[in-house]
Amino acid sequence: MKKRILILGAGPTGIGAALRLLEKGHDDFLIIEATDHPGGLAASYTDEHGFTWDVGGHVQFSHYNHFDQAMDLAMGTDGWLFHERQSFVWMENRFIPYPLQNNIRHLANGSRHQCIAGLEKATTEFDPNKKPAHFREWILATFGDGLARVFMLPYNGKVWAHPPETMDYTWIGERVSVVDVDRVKDNIRLKRDDVSWGPNNKFRFPRRGGTGQIWQNLAARIPAGNLSFMEASTQVSLARREVLTSAGRILPFDALISSIPLDCLCEQSGDERLKELGRKLVFASSNIVGVGLRGTCPGRLEGKCWMYFPESDCPFYRVTVFSHYSPENVPDPRRYWSLMTETSESPYKPVNHETLVEETIAGLLRTGLIHSPLEIASSWRFRARHGYPVPFLERDEVLAGIHARLEERDVFSRGRFGGWKYEVSNQDHSFMQGVEVVDRLLEGAPEVTFVDPARVNQGRKI
Repeated sequence: MKKRILILGAGPTGIGAALRLLEKGHDDFLIIEATDHPGGLAASYTDEHGFTWDVGGHVQFSHYNHFDQAMDLAMGTDGWLFHERQSFVWMENRFIPYPLQNNIRHLANGSRHQCIAGLEKATTEFDPNKKPAHFREWILATFGDGLARVFMLPYNGKVWAHPPETMDYTWIGERVSVVDVDRVKDNIRLKRDDVSWGPNNKFRFPRRGGTGQIWQNLAARIPAGNLSFMEASTQVSLARREVLTSAGRILPFDALISSIPLDCLCEQSGDERLKELGRKLVFASSNIVGVGLRGTCPGRLEGKCWMYFPESDCPFYRVTVFSHYSPENVPDPRRYWSLMTETSESPYKPVNHETLVEETIAGLLRTGLIHSPLEIASSWRFRARHGYPVPFLERDEVLAGIHARLEERDVFSRGRFGGWKYEVSNQDHSFMQGVEVVDRLLEGAPEVTFVDPARVNQGRKI
């Protein structure tokens, strides 16, 4: 007998699961999605002036052959633009190639000497066999106090919006470039930029429609009867194996695949132990401000993809030259270009939503990305309450308790906030978590991405 499979959320995880079910000939499933569109945090929006915006600086790169095939299916052979990453750190009134730790030769003399001295000290004073107690200690042991003070601590404070001593570091993997001191010294001596690091040094982006167009096109392949928009779960009964929805429906399931935020799922479950554990989960919110600009992209930003901002003279930690990703992201590329900023938020780092656009524009002026407010043709705001799943110190223990308790009732929570593992929360990771959990349910195949992030992120496609 076929299992009745219910899927919560039509983001990359839910769509990945649905397409896999169809591929396997299993049509007894339903996705419910709280909004009127697919994509989740990977959706795109067009403002009233014709500028397209993503919910953050998304780019398409992949750890999986299967995901590559899905992307080709979504956009066809001519629906992509391909880019080589040109990313920079803006500090000390200059652009420094990313990753900064490999390119400290561009820093002012005083900062550069601090960074080298700290790196050399770290290599001799920190015991490599001693496990750091938290993320802050890992930063100091890995980069030394110079780089920590100049860049690592202020930048990570702006991104995560949580003190680094409250965070674990085991999530890092390919996310952060560690430092080879001899290589850094050679870069200084040879006056060489070192920019090829990282899995996203080459990426692609949809020619039109933003990142969300990918998920619109893939969702269109799911039969209408298997996908319900504007319907959210309000209560999940684990004992009765049914979901009550905002539309007043009661939906039974044999297996539930959830990609809604895990803390919300725990609250909806009515299970006191799950609610207790769910309230321990830590996240940061993301505030996106898009600024559409008159004219054409100035030469100092030409070709740049995104830039990091560790200093306190602006609220944002990252700015994407979004019109560079595709000229279709602006209403007329001969007359307009665009910048998209990201500002994190938490109880440790509150944001004044009423003044954020004004503060963002002031930050763009102070950092020299724009020269006058008269350049601005449009501004757009979006707040993702769940923006970053923070890898807090007790994360793995808390997640193990939650997922074990859910899976006893055939409830599988996956994806960026369903699984709550930042190290496997990109679009490709999230999509494949949906694919792999379906293979587990239908064929008993082992999951890889959710269970073994290090294997997935080792650098070779699987």
